[in-house]
Amino acid sequence: MAPKVLVSDKLSETAVQIFRDRGIEVDFRPELGKDKDALAAVIGEYDGLAIRSATRVTPTILENAHKLKVIARAGIGTDNIDKDAASKKGVIVMNTPFGNMITTAEHAIAMMFAVARQIPEASASTHAGKWEKSKFMGVELTNKTLGVIGAGNIGGIVCDRARGLKMKVVAYDPFLSAEKAEKMQVEKVELDELLARADFITLHVPFTEQTKNILSRENLAKTKKGVRIINCARGGLVDEEALADALKAGHVAGAAFDVFSQEPATENPLFGLPNVVCTPHLGAATTEAQENVALQVAEQMSNYLLTGAVENALNMPSVTAEEAKIMGPWISLSGHLGNFIGQLTDEPIKAINILYDGAASQMNLEALNCAVVAGIMKTVTPDVNMVSAPVIAKERGVKISTTSQDKSGVFDGYVKVTVVTDKRERSIGGTVFSDGKPRFIQIKGINIDAEVGRHMLYTTNDDIPGIIGTLGQTMGENGVNIANFTLGRSAAGGEAIALLYLDAQPEEAVLQKLKATGMFQQVKPLEFDVA
Repeated sequence: MAPKVLVSDKLSETAVQIFRDRGIEVDFRPELGKDKDALAAVIGEYDGLAIRSATRVTPTILENAHKLKVIARAGIGTDNIDKDAASKKGVIVMNTPFGNMITTAEHAIAMMFAVARQIPEASASTHAGKWEKSKFMGVELTNKTLGVIGAGNIGGIVCDRARGLKMKVVAYDPFLSAEKAEKMQVEKVELDELLARADFITLHVPFTEQTKNILSRENLAKTKKGVRIINCARGGLVDEEALADALKAGHVAGAAFDVFSQEPATENPLFGLPNVVCTPHLGAATTEAQENVALQVAEQMSNYLLTGAVENALNMPSVTAEEAKIMGPWISLSGHLGNFIGQLTDEPIKAINILYDGAASQMNLEALNCAVVAGIMKTVTPDVNMVSAPVIAKERGVKISTTSQDKSGVFDGYVKVTVVTDKRERSIGGTVFSDGKPRFIQIKGINIDAEVGRHMLYTTNDDIPGIIGTLGQTMGENGVNIANFTLGRSAAGGEAIALLYLDAQPEEAVLQKLKATGMFQQVKPLEFDVA
């Protein structure tokens, strides 16, 4: 059955057609974005939800989203999506961070020009029939210092454009390396130095607990007298009351805001003040940007629903379409390894240690980690997936560690998973053969070669004669066919294991017969999700 997507906000017809052209059933119902009850009533039918800013994806909406796999926002900001609730539900949240970067950066530059030359007020005055040429004395941008808070994608473009305007650019960004700053031809500084030196300050960071009111009353007091402040990023980055006071006192010479702490902003401390330019969140509002993000969101959602490629996800590692092709068998293997060890472990898990060797170590390890953890957690939370599993593990205090190493054995690559509990450590290793099929290659340090089957039986015993006969005879007498049979031992007469691939899982009475022989320390039926 073809995946089904709901578009609950305005999206271009070209973008909607992309879904259809890719073989995805799509319902274009932009009226639902403003009707949360109607959206909640129908969301259970869909595998994907494409939105802009009108739709709010709340826990209530997600509770009804029984089939939902992905939510994609045509734009950067995802404040209208409860990402924690989506992650717990196992729903991927994507955005389209690159479609409107240039547009937003250009708007910041335009706002900087507008506040530097008081263009909106001069325009309004002239329209009113006045000719107040001497009233609107502006300042040049050339040779002024621009302080950029946040030098990521959009901030980086602003830096580039500002250098073209012959401005001196200083940037504050904890994630900006010295090498990257040198390449961008900007000076990397701490926040206090930026505040003290900048003639203009522009913000380009997301809204988080760390960035909330980054321009607080205290920090505004540290700025250079006559500074002009531009915010085209997110509302809440600047203490608007404090900024209004600084403007009235003459410490701040002007401000240009496209975003506000409360939107839609029908009233605000900045409104009505001289030399304050305000626009209604127009950063991404160009024809080109709206089309770009719409097309991007349609392509990303289609790629994920049809191929498993994860692009620009906010709550899961991204996996490109090419990676998805190569990694598919390894993701499957990782899930099976986690599921195997999870089915054997009854006590609470304290830690999960994952070793990647050879070819496996060169892959997207974050995605493989998610698959391992999902396989383990599936034994206690059946609906868990690669998105929700790390969240559940973190809530339970499970520590996850990863080690990678060069090829160290006969296999081109392998994955080994070890779980730690208060009572024991338990490990299993596996690889992917050239046929693309996952194999179990080591259990408890004992080498084996076992194909993964839907129904399997795992036993442990001392290495004594009669094990094969007992297992074969018991299965045969009870009508259980053995598709594959794998044995392994630590040493002659030492610890031994058997792994049977069965056509059907034996009934409990059959397992009790095996236990009653006294030959086995453990008899454990296993189930795997194998196509």
